[in-house]
Amino acid sequence: MGLTSLSCAEQNLTVMPASEPPVIDGLATDPAWQNAPAVSTTDKANLLPIIIKAVYTDTEIFFLVSFPDPDKSLTHKTWVWDKGRQIYTVGHDREDIFIFKWNMGSNPVDMSLYSDTAYHADIWFWKACRTDGVGYADDKSHTYSLTEDRNATTIVSRTGETMYLLRSGDDGESAYTIDLISDYGGDMLPRYTLRQPTGSRGDVRAKGAWLNGRWTIEFRRKLVTGNGDDIQFTPGKKYLFGISRYEIAGRSHNSKLSDPFYGTGDVNETLWLEFIQQ
Repeated sequence: MGLTSLSCAEQNLTVMPASEPPVIDGLATDPAWQNAPAVSTTDKANLLPIIIKAVYTDTEIFFLVSFPDPDKSLTHKTWVWDKGRQIYTVGHDREDIFIFKWNMGSNPVDMSLYSDTAYHADIWFWKACRTDGVGYADDKSHTYSLTEDRNATTIVSRTGETMYLLRSGDDGESAYTIDLISDYGGDMLPRYTLRQPTGSRGDVRAKGAWLNGRWTIEFRRKLVTGNGDDIQFTPGKKYLFGISRYEIAGRSHNSKLSDPFYGTGDVNETLWLEFIQQ
């Protein structure tokens, strides 16, 4: 199913040139953002309004996103001590997450999780617990196809086609590791240790700030990374993408739901990135 078959609206996000790059701190007070046009879109999974802006320099591109959230959720799968079994189990807490999902193919496609068309996407995951503390987003990819893979999630598309979603990290190390704890150290312990990401996995800088019931997140990446697992940006061209805020934090626990379907984190509105050349 191509874009002409989609029911969602299409919008253009204009990328403006900036003489001074914004500081990636989540505060959005930089002069670069003042004259950048904003696009307002809706994450239809939870009717969440999201505002996006974008600017660029000769070498880098920057994004600003802002959306309401009554509670900041900064912990994820906390270790919880089970007194009866004398072991740590995974808690039900979930961090706030925001994604950019970029089409890596040459043709426009539906990049939703229930698409009838195969696609390959570059995905930037800002994670309030696992990546924000070191100032990055997690750089990963989705390969959605008819090809069965034992590591892929099986998905039934909108028209009943069996599809397979393979989620993989870019080359390099992520911004976090899991702490495997066996000895008692308290009723609740953090599950993750943060670290500096490496290689292509650390291409995207990002930092969020929560204030008065609203998240503001800034992103920064090189226009051209030279990595085959990344989208490469060339001023003058247009790029198809989608965004989403994972509505995981604060939901009731459901053992049947797991990523990528726990809270969806899906994209459902077609957006185009369009450069205004310097």
